[in-house]
Amino acid sequence: MCREFVLLCREMNLLEEATVAVDGSKFKAVNNRDKNFTTHKLRARMQQLDESIAHYLAEPDRADRQPTVTPKVRVEHLKEKLATVQAQARQLARIEEQLEAAPDAQVSLTDPDARSMATSGRGTGMVGYNVQIAVDVRNHLIIEQEVTNQGHDRAQLEGMAKRSREALGGGALTVLADRGYYDGEQIRACEEAGIATLVPKPITSNSRAEGRFDKRDFVYDTKRDEYRCPAGERAIFRFNSTEKGMTIRKYWSSACPGCALQPRCTTSNYRRIARWELEAVLDRMQRRLDRAPQTARLRRQTVEHVFGTFKAWMGSTHFLTRTLPRVRTEVSLQVLAYNMKRAMTIVGVAPLLQAMRA
Repeated sequence: MCREFVLLCREMNLLEEATVAVDGSKFKAVNNRDKNFTTHKLRARMQQLDESIAHYLAEPDRADRQPTVTPKVRVEHLKEKLATVQAQARQLARIEEQLEAAPDAQVSLTDPDARSMATSGRGTGMVGYNVQIAVDVRNHLIIEQEVTNQGHDRAQLEGMAKRSREALGGGALTVLADRGYYDGEQIRACEEAGIATLVPKPITSNSRAEGRFDKRDFVYDTKRDEYRCPAGERAIFRFNSTEKGMTIRKYWSSACPGCALQPRCTTSNYRRIARWELEAVLDRMQRRLDRAPQTARLRRQTVEHVFGTFKAWMGSTHFLTRTLPRVRTEVSLQVLAYNMKRAMTIVGVAPLLQAMRA
């Protein structure tokens, strides 16, 4: 029904803009954090139980040695506590077996599809789902949505971009996304499909923060297949390596050991530069970004308030259903309601009803 309504919006000329903003946000599942287990959390919990068991076993011994100090009723209470903790330990042992069989080493007891995910706050997280949406930049209508239990966005760009173009009827499409979507293979797949992406590159090196040159200070010469370093020296190709299934080309200059700028460049004898064999795709995208410096602001203005609206509607508990298929249905209903309200605001209730009847 969501797709049918998007089609109706196309027929009403509400989706003429061929640019969409893609983003993801974490939503809470019907699964308390204490009911989600990873290997690290399980080991920490088992250690706590072992310490509790040792404590409860020591108390009756102390009571036997000093019967006047420890009342009999407390001894009975300690025995009950010990039995409870031992039952919890047996339950954790069963969960450990499930963890070993789980492909992603996570087990959620209330909603088996929910997963522990990091959020933007340092040291925080939630058990939930990752909701993806693509929103058109003109009327802020949601073109496409997806729900996944992956805690990151790196693998979502290609799928969201292709489904968005299909929802818009094909043709040229530009996709705006944040740094979390930066993945060379995903960006390459979009370019091969004829979809222009604008995704800023995340800064992962500490070189600039530590007062040294970073890769952006080295200029690549396409014709010569070499880099020009800040000192004007040539960093030539040396060999290929394979990292995470990708072919990486390595470059460096022979002049590094005697260079006056070496302390500002590297802590090693040579400054080695790594380049993905298909990095020209990323270079072309970076040039598009340089020509459109307003991209980040446009993306935020387009998509982030939509998630804020959803969470205000859904309340602090977010999802009401369990398992991935039902959660996807719940998101689809939210998207349909949002799009209908947006369409009413844009064209009015009467014209929208007339278009629906037609």
